[in-house]
Amino acid sequence: MFDNLTDKLSKSIQKIRGQANLSEDNIKEALREVRIALLEADVALPVVKSFIDDVRERALGTEVLTSLKPAQVLVKVVQEELIKVLGEATEGINFNAQPPVVILMAGLQGAGKTTTTGKLAKYLKERENKKVMVVSADVYRPAAIEQLQTVAEQVGVEWFPSSVIDDPVTIGMTALQAAKKNYCDVLIVDTAGRLAVDEAMMKEIKSLQNSIQPTETLFVVDAMTGQDAANTAKAFSETLDLTGVVLTKVDGDARGGAALSVKTITGKPIKFQGVGEKMDALEPFHPERIASSILGMGDVLSLVEEVERKIDKKEAEKLAKKVATGNKFTLEDFQSQLLQMQNMGNMSAMLDKIPGMSNLPDTVKDQVSDQASSDITGRKIAVINSMTKKEKKYPQLIKGSRKRRIANGSGTTIQDVSKLLKEYAQMQKMMRKLKGKGMMKMMQKLGGKMPGGMPF
Repeated sequence: MFDNLTDKLSKSIQKIRGQANLSEDNIKEALREVRIALLEADVALPVVKSFIDDVRERALGTEVLTSLKPAQVLVKVVQEELIKVLGEATEGINFNAQPPVVILMAGLQGAGKTTTTGKLAKYLKERENKKVMVVSADVYRPAAIEQLQTVAEQVGVEWFPSSVIDDPVTIGMTALQAAKKNYCDVLIVDTAGRLAVDEAMMKEIKSLQNSIQPTETLFVVDAMTGQDAANTAKAFSETLDLTGVVLTKVDGDARGGAALSVKTITGKPIKFQGVGEKMDALEPFHPERIASSILGMGDVLSLVEEVERKIDKKEAEKLAKKVATGNKFTLEDFQSQLLQMQNMGNMSAMLDKIPGMSNLPDTVKDQVSDQASSDITGRKIAVINSMTKKEKKYPQLIKGSRKRRIANGSGTTIQDVSKLLKEYAQMQKMMRKLKGKGMMKMMQKLGGKMPGGMPF
C-alpha cells in the first residue's frame, strides 16, 4: 500500500532536503506537490485540504523557519501531521466488558467481512489467548454461512450454526446465549452486505446492533475502493455507533487513499489492516509506523515483530546448540531452515519495512515477491525430499545418475540439484567457522533464520 504516494512524497521531500534555507516560496512549492500526491492517491478532498492547511501553518511558523536544520524539521512536521490523520495512537479490541465481548462486523458486500471475521478470530485466539465463537447473520447469501463455517474450522474457533430462514436479530441473540453458555471470551457476528448502501440494510444492522449491544462495531472497508471508501464510511458512521475500522486488501492498493481518509471521515480509529489472503494476514494498525512507511522511512518494529512471531525459536535453539558443540550441519537441518523461511511468507512486504527499501525498482521487488520466494524455497525443499536417507546423510554420494533421479522426482533440473548441493556446502562451511560461542550469538540474533534464500 502507498507505493505511489511514497514515491511522490519521497521525491518532494528530497527537494526540501536539498534547500539550504526554507522560505514561504519553496515551502509552498513543496506542499503543492504533496497536495497533488495525496489527490492522486485518492485521498478525500476535505482531508487533503485540512492536512495541507495544518502542515502549512506549522511550516511557516518559527518551529521550522528558525531551526538550525529547517528541512529536517519540516519532514518531521509532515510525519506528525500524517500520524494525526491516521489516528495517532494504536487501538486494539476493547476487552473492558462482561464476557463475551461482542464484535459486530459491518460493511458492504465484497469488502471482505467474512474473511476478516476469520482472521480476527484467529488473531484473538492466538495473540490475545481468547476463546472465540463466530456466527453469520447474513441470511441473504447461503454461501456466506457455509464460508464462515469453513473459515472457523480452518482457524480453530467455535462456530454457531445459523440459517437463512432466521432473522438476523434472532441469530444474534441466540448466538450470544450460546457464547455465554460455552464461556467464550469473544463473539464475532458477521453481517450481510449490499453492493451499495441502502435503507433496508442500514435498518437491519441497526436493529441487530441495538439487540446484542456489541462492545465493538467494526466497519470493514476495501482499501482498493479509494474515494468511494470515504463515502461509504460516512454513511455507516451516520447510522451505526462505530468503534473502529478494519482496512482490507491493503496489499493490493498502491494508492492508500482510503487509509488517509476513513479515520477523518468516521472519527473512529483504524484498528486492523488485512495484508494478504492467508488467515494470519491481519495486523494491528500502527499510525506512527504507517506514517514512517509512507515517507519511505520503513517500519522496522513491525518487521521485528513479524520475524519473532513466525520463527520457531525452539528449533533455532536446538540447531544452535547442535552446531555449537561441533556436530555436523546436515541436509535435514538445511531443510528445516528452508521450511522456516517458507513460513515467513510475503518477503516483498517485509522488504518494504526496511528503511530505504520501499524505493527499490519493481523488477527487484518482483524477484523477492511472495510467489517467487515461495516457488524458489519450495523447489529446494522438493529436491531434498526426493533424496534417500543415505543421500541426505552422505550428500557426497550424489553424482550424475543420482542427480538425474532426484531432479526427476522433484520436478526440477539437474542444475537445480547441483546448485542446492553447492549452497548446502557453503552453509556447512560457514557453520564450521561459526561453531562454539560465535554460532550461539549469531543464532540468537537471527532467531534461527538462516540465509538459505539464494535463488536457483
